[in-house]
This record gives sequence, structure tokens and C-alpha cells, in this order.
Amino acid sequence: MTSPKLPGSFRRLLSAKETSALMRVMDAYPMPSVGMGIDSVAQQLYDGMNHADNVPSELYELYDVKRGLRNADGSGVLVGLTTVSSVHGYNKVDGVVTPDEGRLTLRGYDMADLVSGAQKEGRFGYEEVAYLLIAGKLPTPVQLDDFRARVGSRRQLPEGYLSIFPRMTYSPSIMNVLQRATLLLYAFDPTPDDTRPVHEVDVALSLLGRWPRVASVAHAAYAADQNDDRLVVPPAREEYSVAESILDVLRGDEGFTRDEALLLDVMLMLHAEHGGGNNSTFTTRVLSSSGTDAYSAYAAALGSLKGPKHGGANYKAGEMINDIAEHVEHWDSDDELCSYLERILQRDAFDHTGLIYGLGHAVYTVTDPRAEIVKRYAAKLAADKGQDAKLELIKSVERLGPQVMRDVRGITKPISTNIDMYTGFVYEMLGIPQDLFTPIFAIARMAGWAAHRMEELYGPARIIRPAYNSVMRPHSYVPIDERK
Repeated sequence: MTSPKLPGSFRRLLSAKETSALMRVMDAYPMPSVGMGIDSVAQQLYDGMNHADNVPSELYELYDVKRGLRNADGSGVLVGLTTVSSVHGYNKVDGVVTPDEGRLTLRGYDMADLVSGAQKEGRFGYEEVAYLLIAGKLPTPVQLDDFRARVGSRRQLPEGYLSIFPRMTYSPSIMNVLQRATLLLYAFDPTPDDTRPVHEVDVALSLLGRWPRVASVAHAAYAADQNDDRLVVPPAREEYSVAESILDVLRGDEGFTRDEALLLDVMLMLHAEHGGGNNSTFTTRVLSSSGTDAYSAYAAALGSLKGPKHGGANYKAGEMINDIAEHVEHWDSDDELCSYLERILQRDAFDHTGLIYGLGHAVYTVTDPRAEIVKRYAAKLAADKGQDAKLELIKSVERLGPQVMRDVRGITKPISTNIDMYTGFVYEMLGIPQDLFTPIFAIARMAGWAAHRMEELYGPARIIRPAYNSVMRPHSYVPIDERK
């Protein structure tokens, strides 16, 4: 069943004059290195960090410094206590890391139970998970309806917002748009620096309601600009779930099926929260510990998630699978697949980074429970879309990849599949464009960021301030005329 659509006349058509989302303005002034070049005088300025900031690796061992806040065995350094979630992938026995089945628990509830509970009843579950994270308990039916209504009431963007919308410019990064849009919403809030609980919850509800629309409109604006067309903005549907709101703007009059929206809802649930130590959540906690406003903290978290070592790489696995599908003639041949995976690891194929995306995780050692869940739910849509063969190809990469990595790299530790192995495939089946993969991750993670921010604000209440050991050499000051 396809979702109902309002008549076309109810959909706003905006010209370039009506919204800055369709304006394209570049900085007319070049960067210093371009406008002035890099001559011998400027060489030290641009190359100095390669020498001044080069700390010998043995010094990290000498001073027992935990690079990346990670222990030598790869486990994370404990920096706090939390009641929000637990990401379990190993045990420590007598100080030794022992691999274990992966488990993701939110507020004491197993992630798999939260997903299956909503799916079995044929209802959207992301809002239930978001309520659990923010409020600390599972909602009653009345509380859940109230929560959805509060999020829905913030679906509409502020009056005049689209006229100063943080447009795409020449950058295709919607994550950048989300950051600017979030900071712009600060200006529309009459008390943006209020960090009391009521206002913090209101900001979280507001962004849960508005981010899906901001991200989707940003993509629609980019597509309209590419096609030299006007921007089409559908009416805000307050009764829609977060998943439906995303698909509503993207699909337009084409509509979407309930099964498609329910699968996207599963993806949102799985990305809603993943511990306090992941980079973007820790970023949220660091900024929150300073007492800064919610908009600044969440904008910083978006900047972290955008990074290619964090959420920014979530589309790479999908690209890799498509590359394998193009270059391997017989998808059911283990020999051909292993041969091509070896070429990827040897930097001879795909993106020449030597990485098999979707394999390995910082915490999970045996299994990523999120990957196991999404694999099950993706199977039905794959059958409906005629993508069974591609799903089997992904499963083969998942099965063969770890052994190829052991053979080529000599890796001995367990290698688990992570959720990214299936993320791109699922989004591709849902017709979601690649530039929205990471923004959808961010939209989902908003609930987890909010839970950790409030735990930091009202719990430890102490600014996060780790130490760095200085290993620089002393120098005597030289008058400027005597310097060479």
C-alpha cells in the first residue's frame, strides 16, 4: 500500500528568489595558498607542523599515553559511568580481552527486543526508542502518543526560515547543511542558552521534528538546482513518523509503501544510540560539560559524525559492494570473490585504501547485533525488489572477507561484520540518495546524543579536561632580527 498524497496544489513551489536554498554563491576571494602561492618564505608556515608536531611513537609507550583514549589491547579507556546504554563486544578476564557475542542494550533493554516488539505489532518504533533514551523508561500508549504529537508539532520550519536556509552552495555535504541549520535554529529560539531540563527536552523534540525535513529539503534543493528547476516542498505532516517524514520529502508524488517506511524505521532504531564513547557522542558530552547551549553541542556532534572515520564512511560499504558486483563475473564463485577481495586489500582495486568496508569494529569482536538484525529485515525487501542475488553477494563477502584478511594481513583477532555492510544496500533499495546516508544516521542518533547530553549536564557536572604530557624541547628566545 502506497502512502496517501495531498493534491499537488498543496505542495509549495519555491523559486530561487523565494529561498536561499537555490542560490549558489562562491567566495570571490581565493585562499592565501592559492592567491599568494607558497614560496620559500611561506614554506615553514605550511610545512612546520610536519616537523614540530612529530612525536616519536616510543614516547607514547614511555609515558603510558592512551592514544585515542584507547588501551594497547584496543579497548576504550574508562572515562565515565552511564545508565543510557551498553555496547558489549568482549570480556576482560585478568586484564586480557576475550571475544564475546555482541550485545546492544538501551536503558537495560536488548536492542533486538525493542526492534522486534514494534515490528511484530506493525508499528513504527523509533519514537518509542527515542522516548526511552530521553525519558529513561518505555512509554505507555498515552505517553507515546503525546511524545509523537510534541515531535510532530515541531515538524514545520520557522516562518521565513527557507528564505535564509543554509543552502548547499557548491558543497554536496548535507551534513554541513544540518550543522548550519542547527546553529541557525539557535537564532529562532527566544531562550537558546537555557540549559534547564524543560528547555533541553524541548530542543531535543524540536530537532527530532525538524532535522528530517531540513536534510530532505537540502537534498531536494540540490536536485532542483542540478535540474534548473524550482524547489518543491511538501506540507509538513505532523502525524507522520520520522521515517515517513524523510520518505515524504524524498519521494514526492511517487509516494512510498508502509513496508519501506517500516524498514527505514528499523534503521533509525539501530542507529539511535551506541554508547558514550563513540566519537560524536563523546563530542556531545565534552561540549555539554562546558555548559554550552544545546544547539552548539549538537552541531559539534554533527561535525564529528561527518568525519570519514566515523559516520562519514557509512556509504563506502555500499559503493564497495557495487564495485565487486561489477568486477566479479560469477557472484556465486568463492574463488573469484576471494581473488577480488585480495586485490582490494592489496590496494589494487576499488578505492585503493586497502580496506574491506563493513568488516571490523572498535568494540564488537564476534558479531555486531545491529548487522544481524538489519540482515533479517532486509531479506523481505530484497525479495520484493528482486535483489536476492545481491543480498547473497553481500553475505558471501561477509563470510569470506575475514579469512581473506587473515591470509593477506596476518590478522589473528576476531573480525566481525558491522552494520555498515548492509546499510548502503538497504538505503539503495529504499531509493535514498547517497548524500543522505550519513544525515539519516545523524537524525537517528539525535535521541542518543540528547540522552548523553542531559546525563552529562545533570550528572557529573564537571568539565571534561583530560591531560596532555608535554614532550617539547626548551628554546631560548631569539630577537627577531637574529632569526634565520
